[in-house]
Amino acid sequence: MPRRKSYTAAEAARALGISLDTLRRWDRAGRIRTRRDAANRRIVPASEVERLKGGDADRMSARNHFRGVVRDVKVDGLLAQIEIDVTEPARIVAIITRDAVEELGLKRGDSAAGVVKATSVMVEL
Repeated sequence: MPRRKSYTAAEAARALGISLDTLRRWDRAGRIRTRRDAANRRIVPASEVERLKGGDADRMSARNHFRGVVRDVKVDGLLAQIEIDVTEPARIVAIITRDAVEELGLKRGDSAAGVVKATSVMVEL
């Protein structure tokens, strides 16, 4: 399959995990290089998406990236809730204080849960 040469602004924003408004701000600030098509729409070279992602434009580089199978989709008005069963092995690494380790009494072999704190969870295919 031939490698993609450019993205529309909306496609580039989606690939970067940012809003279209953020992409527009980045363009005005010179943080991302774009060009305009005949209809004056922003076009983003694939090389810019790759540069900002730090590698392959089709793969997110975030460490909290878990592949899985969609278990449930609930749609209510403008929002939708997607539940994903993680199917790949995952390893979570956390940096916590010594006091927290002592307070929890953590030791090798204990059962524990890792919680990923984020402002949003994105879904990709």
